Amino acid sequence: MPLAGMRRDYVLASGNAGKLREFNAVLEPCGYVVRPQADWRVPEVEENGGTFLENALAKARQAARYTGLPSIADDSGLIVPALNGEPGLFSARYAGRGAGDADNIRRLLERMEGLGGADRRACFYCCIVLLQSVDDPAPLMASARWYGEILSAPRGRNGFGYDPVFAVADGDGERCSAAELALEAKQRISHRGLALQSLLRQLREQERACG
Repeated sequence: MPLAGMRRDYVLASGNAGKLREFNAVLEPCGYVVRPQADWRVPEVEENGGTFLENALAKARQAARYTGLPSIADDSGLIVPALNGEPGLFSARYAGRGAGDADNIRRLLERMEGLGGADRRACFYCCIVLLQSVDDPAPLMASARWYGEILSAPRGRNGFGYDPVFAVADGDGERCSAAELALEAKQRISHRGLALQSLLRQLREQERACG
């Protein structure tokens, strides 16, 4: 944690309000404040990497280059084995560029029509990177998976993205959609929440070692 009374500002390489809430829910109580790259009018970077890690690094470097601040970026997506890994790297634009969450969910459900049982298994994957500068040769990296299955129709009003159709077991073992979880409960078990906790541990270790 930063020295008492101090805080560290980071730019989040995303314009997603849901991601911003989830990042700050974990990091801000520990003195690390994340602000959206839109505050500096950072242009979106082309996400043409072959892995989530490559895309996360590209976004983090773009944000650090334009702002001169330490940056954090994540690249995450939904993976459905029965669809050969779709939507995967294209999760945010599964229904085409400019598509919204409802459009992407509709396409996913159409693609999964007629599938049942084990074919509805899926997982969310998240990769987060933190750069202290655009030329940081050793960025912090963390990743995690969240396993569940795809519902036949959306449920819940919380979260974002595919949360309404992603079924999981809550902390009490009850089955619900990710969009039916409160933010605090979601942070304890989700792909992004687990990756953020790993990143936070690494960040604290780095600060203790380097001062």
